[in-house]
Amino acid sequence: MARPDDVAPAITVTAFKGKKGTVPYYEAVWHEPRRDGAARPAKQRIGKAWLDQDGTDAKGRPVWVKRKGRVPEGYFDERRAHAAAPEAIARFRARQAAREEHRSAAADLTVRQLAHEWLEWLRDVRGASASTVQDYGFLIRDPNLRTKRGKTRTTGRIMKAFGDHSVLDVTPRQVSSWLRALDREGLTPRNVNKHRHVLHAVFSYGQRTDTYGLPANPVAGTDKRRELPPAKLDYYEPHEVEMLAEAAAHGAHRTTLTYKGRDVDVSDEETRLCRQADEQDAELFRVLLYSGLRIGEARALKWCDIQLTPDGRGGVIDVQRAMSANVEKPPKSWRPRTVPIPRQAVDAFNRVAMREHFLSPDDYVFVNRLGRCLDTSAIRRRYKAAREEAGLRDVSLHGLRHAAGSILAQGAGILVARDVLGHARVSTTNRYLAGKTDERAIDVVNAAFGPNVRR
Repeated sequence: MARPDDVAPAITVTAFKGKKGTVPYYEAVWHEPRRDGAARPAKQRIGKAWLDQDGTDAKGRPVWVKRKGRVPEGYFDERRAHAAAPEAIARFRARQAAREEHRSAAADLTVRQLAHEWLEWLRDVRGASASTVQDYGFLIRDPNLRTKRGKTRTTGRIMKAFGDHSVLDVTPRQVSSWLRALDREGLTPRNVNKHRHVLHAVFSYGQRTDTYGLPANPVAGTDKRRELPPAKLDYYEPHEVEMLAEAAAHGAHRTTLTYKGRDVDVSDEETRLCRQADEQDAELFRVLLYSGLRIGEARALKWCDIQLTPDGRGGVIDVQRAMSANVEKPPKSWRPRTVPIPRQAVDAFNRVAMREHFLSPDDYVFVNRLGRCLDTSAIRRRYKAAREEAGLRDVSLHGLRHAAGSILAQGAGILVARDVLGHARVSTTNRYLAGKTDERAIDVVNAAFGPNVRR
């Protein structure tokens, strides 16, 4: 069979409707040989045609005639189109060869292999935070593996359903059926969407031209679940945080050490270290309220990041880093910021600075007895115990940041709250305006309606 290099392709005109009207293009049309010896029709666009429409023919098809004037750069007349046809065919073949290469590479690729390659790319190329990599890594683990802590085992829902499947064999119908099975299993819409998001991201990575060029993403055609709107924010007022801090500082939340049912006597030095840790917890809770820092930002805070005014009435914190799964990284969205702090936060820092060790500029502000940054899970456990000991309602540790945002939004304005909290969009900060009753807003509407409204 003759190759298209040896037989001149036909040159046709095809019109496409765009924003500026109908635009004609020249295309090369030929028959491309296949491996089985047969031939299939093929075409490749050459470029914009230097033509004008001159009515239509009997079948309603446009009639094209050569435009007047010299053919400008970027346009083709019929002679130029014939000359450019071989290059257009070469582009077509190069694209087909790349597709064949991708198809060959993906032929024996399983979803499990693609998922783990995607996670490595997310960590090493995209620079995702350690906690994000850890979270996604848990979702793509195989089922029935022992977890790092405790006696539970992984569910491995994604790998159980698709791990051994070829990436070319997974269909939208299979994914949709799997998502419905998650619904029946009792997972919340948010959890189902999280599983769907991860599987979608895996196949999107496989579609890239620099990976496997998968022809489609089987997750794209499936439905996201409708999630309930976020619950109304609840947060502690400053006097409640003081109750929390007092409970933590007095160590009332600590349980007595026991061994085989008997109380264990501890040394005076151990008692002193425990008291120092309790007092530091109290100051940490205060700083979280009065600065609005994320817990990972507070854990990574160093003394060199804090600048106080000479009179002690305030200061600023340079938020340059955060802790994510015990790994230092830039703050969320890689957005360093400067946070003003009031006198209450300054007093908390000054009380922490009264300790004997770990006060150099590069030392962490909140440390364990070895000078290392605190563990998030340990902070949460101690926070919960102090909260219960203080008799406070159930508000999460992150609620201290919500409290800061709500108090700032209602007292200093939404833009100030946005900048202090480090939100990329003010729409995120808007949620803090509806946290609790805004007395100022009530005064405004009373003034607007006036005193003479009939009751």
